[in-house]
Formats: sequence, C-alpha cells, structure tokens
Amino acid sequence: MYEKTFPNKRFKLTLEFLQKHVSTSETIFDFGVPNPFSKIMEENGYTVKNTKGEDLDNDQTALQTEDYTVFTAFEIFEHLLNPYTILQNVKCDKLLISIPLRLWFSPAYRSKTDMWDRHYHEFEDWQLDWLLEKTGWKITDRLQFTHPVKKFGFRPLLRYFTPRYYLVVAEKIK
Repeated sequence: MYEKTFPNKRFKLTLEFLQKHVSTSETIFDFGVPNPFSKIMEENGYTVKNTKGEDLDNDQTALQTEDYTVFTAFEIFEHLLNPYTILQNVKCDKLLISIPLRLWFSPAYRSKTDMWDRHYHEFEDWQLDWLLEKTGWKITDRLQFTHPVKKFGFRPLLRYFTPRYYLVVAEKIK
C-alpha cells in the first residue's frame, strides 16, 4: 500500500491526536487489518487489536466479541458501504475516526487492481459529523489538515491549501 510514498505528516498528526485523547492503559480496537499505523501505535505503548480481514460491511462480529475501551477507524470508513451499522455496533464509549475529505478537484479514488482499495464514500466533514450524531456519538475534538504532494501542477498546488484529512474523537451519548 505504501510502496512509493509513506504518509509521514498524516501519521505524525494522527499519533499526536491519539496521544492527546487516549492513554496507553486503554485497549484499542483498530478497525481493519494490521497496518503501518497499527504498528506505530504499538511502538508508542498502545495495546492494539485489529480485525482479521473479514468483509466488515457484512460481518461485524468482532465489534461485539473483542474486549476494547477505544475504537479507532483510520482511513477505513470511506471504503465501507454501511458505516452507519458499524457505528451502531461499537460497544465502547470512545472512538477516533479519520477520513480523507472529498476534494472537489479530484474524482473518487478507485483502484483498478484491488477491489478492497476503493472509496465508496467521499466524505465532507459535515457528513461524518451527521453520521456520528445519528448513531449516538458526540464529537469532543476535531482536526483538519492538508497533505501536500511533491508534484507540479494545479491539483498539487491546491493540496497545499485544501484540507485533505478530517480526524475526530467522539464519546457515546448516554
């Protein structure tokens, strides 16, 4: 996945946001298979559990059977057909989610070779906010940031100024 580029800025900001809101004594259920950021969390003292590669739109058993105090979903909700059901099945009281934001100057991402590497949703910030609100979550902190690329052209120039990622922490409304 990161053969040619590694998202250093995104990983750095996500880790700082995580450290601000989650203590290393909490157990994280990181939605999705083990990935480079899962490893970064573990290297920074977090206990991390991941899903096993099941189709998360159809099989949410792990949400109910795993033992965790924090749910994370970094760069995964855009791949799901039904993130609403996922959020309804989270059993802990705290979550952190990041999504790439919809860019008006770029089409939805779709890998032609990997059917799991496609974006079904191209979120705007208000859409994730609404999704969380409708499923019983209250956002307590948020962060948007850019992701410049080292290329020349109109789109790369826009990436210096247009927020590309949206990161939230939310608590379950009781």
